[in-house]
Amino acid sequence: MAQYASNEENEQIILFRWAEFAKNQHPELELMYHIPNEGKRSRLAGARLKEAGLKSGVPDVCLPVARGGYIGLYIENKYGKNKPTENQKRWLRALRAAGHLVAVCYGWEQAKELIEEYLALPPTVIPREAKGESNED
Repeated sequence: MAQYASNEENEQIILFRWAEFAKNQHPELELMYHIPNEGKRSRLAGARLKEAGLKSGVPDVCLPVARGGYIGLYIENKYGKNKPTENQKRWLRALRAAGHLVAVCYGWEQAKELIEEYLALPPTVIPREAKGESNED
């Protein structure tokens, strides 16, 4: 992997590069995505994003794959001595209560290990909708 100065953003870039490489072994990684809540924005841009549904405190990474009795995985990435904010903690508690596995990971390697362990869990059985009730086309 390319060398980067260590910070949360670069650790996450490396995590997603690993995920791209590891999709051969774990095709479910195709579904993993980043939730871009961080970043400096103008007041107007921030207000527009908030109107469009951006929510402060949402974890950085989502893997919407059901495993081990959970309905998905959310990861808040941190680096160094950074700690989750109170708002991030509220989101993690709420997502846990809703049936997700949630974690705070320090560095891409810790997140990678968690993802691999999570994907090794047996699939969660989720009842399918009755025939004819699906909203899918």
